[in-house]
Amino acid sequence: MLDNLNWTAAAVFAFFFAVVTIIGFVAARWKSADLDHLHEWGLGGRRFGAWITWFLLGGDLYTAYTVIAVPGVMYALGAYGFFAVPYTILIYPLVFLIMPRLWNVTHRHGHLTGADFIAGRYGNRWLELAVAFTGILATMPYIALQLVGMEKVIQALGFQAQGWASHIPLTVAFVILALYTYKSGLRAPAMIAFVKDIMIYIFVIAAVIIIPAKLGGYAAVFDAAKTAYEAKVAATTAAGKPVAAGLTLAPSQIWMFISLSIGSAMALFMYPHAMTGTLSASSPDAIRRNAVTLPAYSLVLGLIALLGVMALAAGIKTTDSSQAVPLLVLQMFPDWFAGFCFAAIAIGALVPAAVMSIGAANTFTRNIWKPFVNPAMSPREESYLAKLMSLVVKVGALVVIIFLPTQFALDLQLLGGIWMIQIFPAVVAGLFTRWFNGWALLVGWAIGMLVGSYLAWGPTALTPAVSIYGTTFYIGLVAVALNFVVSVVLTMVLGSTAEDVTRASDYEDAAAVR
Repeated sequence: MLDNLNWTAAAVFAFFFAVVTIIGFVAARWKSADLDHLHEWGLGGRRFGAWITWFLLGGDLYTAYTVIAVPGVMYALGAYGFFAVPYTILIYPLVFLIMPRLWNVTHRHGHLTGADFIAGRYGNRWLELAVAFTGILATMPYIALQLVGMEKVIQALGFQAQGWASHIPLTVAFVILALYTYKSGLRAPAMIAFVKDIMIYIFVIAAVIIIPAKLGGYAAVFDAAKTAYEAKVAATTAAGKPVAAGLTLAPSQIWMFISLSIGSAMALFMYPHAMTGTLSASSPDAIRRNAVTLPAYSLVLGLIALLGVMALAAGIKTTDSSQAVPLLVLQMFPDWFAGFCFAAIAIGALVPAAVMSIGAANTFTRNIWKPFVNPAMSPREESYLAKLMSLVVKVGALVVIIFLPTQFALDLQLLGGIWMIQIFPAVVAGLFTRWFNGWALLVGWAIGMLVGSYLAWGPTALTPAVSIYGTTFYIGLVAVALNFVVSVVLTMVLGSTAEDVTRASDYEDAAAVR
């Protein structure tokens, strides 16, 4: 089990993991408040300023699996993996436009989740349930993929075992995560995000300077990668399974690249964890400042993506593209710095996993259990149930990794984006107009979910692409377009929603209202 362990790297890894564990428990005393109230435990009391929110959202959205998967796609397919860069750039104009309005209305009405807003805006508990169910369903595999990212770096440290024993380090890590999340709530990942983001920046800056220097410069890196991509295409073509891989997009990839970028941007801030991070901000101005400055992470993401190209140039050979970055780090850096890099990636799993579990727990408590099971819940009961659910969500994700193939989590995460974009019409339209009918939006959501899931279910494996008149598009964008058309047509038939408890002034900043 420990025969091949890299003790130097493992010691550095363990040190930084211990540091963030201590920070996670200490966070309960930060901005001290009564954590037996859900808005304090699950939203940090809405007191995170622009600086804290910047780190929290960065840690929340740019995850360990991002550091593993984006370069992995670049390693396997080339330029197609860069879709993550325009997608994360497109997000922030949307955030600047819609999230301050959502913060204002949720703050004034005491809402803690996106589904809370849906209930108040449309007066339709079944649409509220649909939004809550979608968020929880899509979040579970997302947490599982953070475990995948962490497990890859644990394996790279040399920890090898068979069967259930291979998951011991991962299980220990997530038990610790579960304990300090239960105790400290959103304050724990907010505080840990400072450490995580600084470590990721150090890792990436070192990688994009040192690795190309060792490989003869960027020109040599791209020349070697081009040769590797051409060999990959030739091999797959000879095998009868052609794969478009290269330094530039193939013509057949262009519209899929564009539509996937747009659709992914529309879906990301619909996730419960993204809304949780945003609604924890202290003001709408804090959100706007972050929408302006968070693209700095997109720059880093572009550099992270290049690690996949560097892995090819360095001659890394693996059939598992998710191992490309860990193997590259081990080959290019001394053991102590490899341990530091792996710790950065692992901590990059802890922050989003914590926020995701909190967002899912808040949603279950407020929008499923309370309205449908126990409407008379006290604030203390809400907080207690959310804490328990955050544990259940983490255990569920761990079970997926231990007992089901990793591909299962990957497939569900692919569906997750297709599912989450289906609540975009209800949430975003609701922030700007009273015109839509809640029942119409519910039918549109159902059709979008069914059509998106059906189209993704390929004959041999799930796929995000659908061909329309010979052009390939992202299924999520196609399904949400159909969702929106159905919602518009049915609203014209049924009439507008009449049970809206919000007012136009609720969506404006306090200064503007005055």
